[in-house]
Amino acid sequence: MKKILAILFCIFMFSGNVFAFEEIFVEEKPPMVTSQEPEIAQKQYTEVKFDWFDITDSEKSGIIEEYKNIIFGNDSKINLTKDEFRTQLAKYKKDKDFKHHYMLANNGVTQDEDARYNPFYYKNNTLVIYAIMYNNDIHHALYYNPYGRLYYVDITSDQYPDYPYYSVQYDRKGNLKSAIYFVSKDIQYMFNEKQEFIGIWYKDKMYNCNGKQISTREGW
Repeated sequence: MKKILAILFCIFMFSGNVFAFEEIFVEEKPPMVTSQEPEIAQKQYTEVKFDWFDITDSEKSGIIEEYKNIIFGNDSKINLTKDEFRTQLAKYKKDKDFKHHYMLANNGVTQDEDARYNPFYYKNNTLVIYAIMYNNDIHHALYYNPYGRLYYVDITSDQYPDYPYYSVQYDRKGNLKSAIYFVSKDIQYMFNEKQEFIGIWYKDKMYNCNGKQISTREGW
């Protein structure tokens, strides 16, 4: 699962086992469920060469612009307006079975016959967000708080899980948070909420346009 920059949630104890949530800025938000390899038949892929240090600045700019247009252009099915987001994602606004899903995620269940699950904990090992990807809808990864309120959605393009594909993340109000173009398992191009290029991931390291390492990630 890929780690990206955005907002997480600070948890405060309130009246016994009841929790309230406040938003704070942290270095990482819950990584994307969609980057896990699902139990779906995939094609065999030829390894993609990482040549970021070998190509010219002009070639880098051309690649970045090409992927940006694919993600955010008029032909993108997942570059949604707020109205489109509200219409298409209305059924996900509340997890009606949140007690069961919270229990599964909090007890280390990663998948069952219906879906895949991933928990995200605060530093005191309290689950603050759980993510779901339903087996019959692999193009949406849904992030909920313990009361089943939607916080984030990752939407992947029709090509997923075959490479290349792209993914866009929105908050619960339909605001763009980030986007990624997946060239391969090892190589991804990342864009921020302003559709600006942030950097290219190669395995566990991210590099900017100048080839400077600007971030790392775990579990690669």
